[in-house]
Amino acid sequence: MTDRSRRKPTEAEIAAINAQHLVEMPLRPADLLFVFGTREDVGARVDKACELWRAGYFRWAIVSGGVTPGSDLSECEIIAGAMVARGVPADIILREDRAMNTGENVIFSLPVIEKALGLANIRSVICLGNTWTARRYPMTLHRHWPEVEKMVVTVDSFETPRTLWHTDAEFSRRMLNEWDKIEPYKARGFIAEWPTNAARGR
Repeated sequence: MTDRSRRKPTEAEIAAINAQHLVEMPLRPADLLFVFGTREDVGARVDKACELWRAGYFRWAIVSGGVTPGSDLSECEIIAGAMVARGVPADIILREDRAMNTGENVIFSLPVIEKALGLANIRSVICLGNTWTARRYPMTLHRHWPEVEKMVVTVDSFETPRTLWHTDAEFSRRMLNEWDKIEPYKARGFIAEWPTNAARGR
């Protein structure tokens, strides 16, 4: 079977991904930073989380991610530990260490947030993850927690500017692989449309 993510994107796909997937919205201080686990660009994700903390962009954080092949530590332990080592107070970081995918990140984290803080007390969330996954983080969160305001911040280690992702073979492969998941995931109810027109207009 041909790997469609290795295709050359059309001009229409490039325009659609830049406009819809790599969504740009104003970033404002939020109640919670939701750090999605990863095995790629861990350092960049920790750097951004610490930068956001120092700039006063969140009051609480949750780091979600389970143990992946080749490691004895969960993604949560690695990322949260690095955040604490870099100056983020340990007592403001909630931890979820079972999730193995983006859906589980959200599903398993909501009870943790509810127990520690109360979901009703969280009115805004910044999602932090990979550039190529981009909109799928808040879309997953929106499926399970529609009431909360969502923003997204993404990081990557590519030297290529994010809007020129299609000029780098590996960046393009990752972007197209994620882009191709959006419609099937919506159809299966894994994610929900985001941002809405109301969110875009804020």
